[in-house]
Amino acid sequence: VEVILQPTPALTWVSTGGILDLYIFLGPDPQSVIRQYLQIIGYPMMPPYWSLGFHLCRWGYTTTNTTRKVAQRMHDENFPMDVQWNDLDYANKRRVFTFDPWRFGDLPEMVEEFHKRGMKYILILDPGISSTSTPGTYSPFDDGLKRDVFIKNATGQILIGKVWPGPTAFPDFTNPDTRQWWEDCIRDFHSKVPVDGLWIDMNEPASFVQGSVEGCPDSDLENPPYTPSVVGGRLNSGTLCMSARQKMSFHYNLHNLYGLTEAYATHSALLKIRRKRPFVLSRSSFPGIGRFSGVWTGDVRSDWEQLRFSIPAVLQFSLFGVPLVGADTCGFGGNTTEELCVRWMQLGAFYPFMRNHNDKPNAPQEPYVFGQRAQAAMRSALYLRYSLLPFLYTLFHHAHASAETVARPLFMEFPNDPNSRTIDKQFLWGSSLLISPVLEQGAVELAAYLPPATWYMFTGFTTLWQFLLLPAPLDTINVHVREGHIIPQQEPALTTTASRNNPFFLIVALSAGGWARGDLFWDDGESVDTFEMQNYCYVIFTSQVVSNPLKLNGALDSLVLGGLQVFGVPSPPRYILANGEKVRDFTYRTDTKVSF
Repeated sequence: VEVILQPTPALTWVSTGGILDLYIFLGPDPQSVIRQYLQIIGYPMMPPYWSLGFHLCRWGYTTTNTTRKVAQRMHDENFPMDVQWNDLDYANKRRVFTFDPWRFGDLPEMVEEFHKRGMKYILILDPGISSTSTPGTYSPFDDGLKRDVFIKNATGQILIGKVWPGPTAFPDFTNPDTRQWWEDCIRDFHSKVPVDGLWIDMNEPASFVQGSVEGCPDSDLENPPYTPSVVGGRLNSGTLCMSARQKMSFHYNLHNLYGLTEAYATHSALLKIRRKRPFVLSRSSFPGIGRFSGVWTGDVRSDWEQLRFSIPAVLQFSLFGVPLVGADTCGFGGNTTEELCVRWMQLGAFYPFMRNHNDKPNAPQEPYVFGQRAQAAMRSALYLRYSLLPFLYTLFHHAHASAETVARPLFMEFPNDPNSRTIDKQFLWGSSLLISPVLEQGAVELAAYLPPATWYMFTGFTTLWQFLLLPAPLDTINVHVREGHIIPQQEPALTTTASRNNPFFLIVALSAGGWARGDLFWDDGESVDTFEMQNYCYVIFTSQVVSNPLKLNGALDSLVLGGLQVFGVPSPPRYILANGEKVRDFTYRTDTKVSF
């Protein structure tokens, strides 16, 4: 479908065919529109807590020892990181569900080492199944043949395309037998390599030949009366024949659903195998995929334009019901620069999903390869993110339970403010944190807009709503807290396994009337359906800094409040009470009106 905005204003829809069911969501406000939309396509899944930490990947970690050294170097240089990834380097002859016996022969041991250090491990899983291995040597294809799980061509033979391992067959995830075969393949591999999540790539589905290695028939499906402006000019360019046959229909009718059906099958398999909250990351997407998967924005280039474009891309997915989304920090294609990578890591610290991922031929871009000043800036951004993970996790709970957004455009929160409607270089976390990143090379100050409210810097200084110029040296990303909100934080550590045991802190940003409110959702971070099974705790904080637990269980025993900052206190407090007793050791700054 192509949708054209006319100046009238009007929309012109041009479709390749099919039946169109049109839903119109009337609001009355933007958040209501999103909630009404998600009531149709489904609310997003609740991600595991560890998946909100920092992820590191590269196509080109060619051995387990190389991969180990990367993770160890991150730890030695005090960069928080939760998840180490491998691209297709791990696979034997680039065939999925295998690992190279020479370069990755001790992959199972490496994964267990990561687990003992409180880290997680994820690898790539493409849908294309190699079709040229000697019979009896590659069970995913042999078993798939027996169980008839692959997409067929117009004559009923298995359609063969070409992806990384060479000639490949493509699973038909609309077939229940295929989903069971996929689960069995994952289960067998997981019994050897206990991965914590799966990265499903190339699932548009992508192919290096047009349609199939034998071409496609000359038919109305391959040459419809109307073809959108797709790369290559044909619907089967870089993918399968439109006349290919799947269980549910022709591929022509199912092409855009391929990533969604694979995400569903992968999520379901991990849930049954691991019996924990699944983590799936998909390149292809379709409405409803947020129920099963996160999404990243694909192979972005390492340049300033792509850095800027990543913000509206992330915000759009948030509106589409996919809150777990991010772009590859520092870019995937081409060589980054030190300055670009610093600024991208600062912005990426506020992507809901944060992963640094790099292509094989490019210069390295792990945080530890840069100069000390750049490293310090990146480290500061990561520690800031980790300190805010309880707040971010609570936002994900609200997305899962009530269809709220996590990363949020300004117009969602300020729909009546004309200035907020066109801003795509700043964004919010929830309703209370405003992120204003540097997006221009060489910039040391930033033109920003603060919507109608009083905003506090993290130092406590206040600013009223306005356009203004913010200082932004290389070590700084500007973050403001909105009046009337309380932000739960936790002392950061090198992994969420460690940080979850640390004390909590609160930022209390008082309104002019002296009130503020915040909340915290907390569970074990990975069990299934904790909210649905009421196995969690939920705490509401008010401006009197009295925490009111609405739902409690044993998880609350480990929550320790280590301190708080109160912004906007007009005069020095006479006393502060904690658990009914006066606190002797507190400070008040007259310049910032902050008590801590």
